[in-house]
Amino acid sequence: MAEKKITKKERFMELINLVNASETESKSEMVAFLEHEIELLERKSSSSAKTKTQQEHEKIMALIVEELRKVGKPVTITELMKESVVMAEYSNQKLSSLLKKLTEAENPVVVKTIEKKKSYFSVV
Repeated sequence: MAEKKITKKERFMELINLVNASETESKSEMVAFLEHEIELLERKSSSSAKTKTQQEHEKIMALIVEELRKVGKPVTITELMKESVVMAEYSNQKLSSLLKKLTEAENPVVVKTIEKKKSYFSVV
């Protein structure tokens, strides 16, 4: 079995324990430094701001749902691109990827049905 990999935070905690157990003159400065490093790691990991690409994808997914509502019937990606001027500017692959996200979300907004090996998408 593979051993659990020790994280940076755990390493810093071990170092704090070592420094506290030692008889060094600069103990308080070393502990303060290590605690600051742990704080930086926690701040970095809690940063959940969305990237520019993620924000762009969310806008496109909203457009996809809107366009599917306008069409009002199950359509393939190619048909969606032909019927919607807005969707035509995106590649088939990009739309496919974003539609997959929409169908596999916790509360899916889009439903995928397969007929004769063709995928059709429609709004729930």
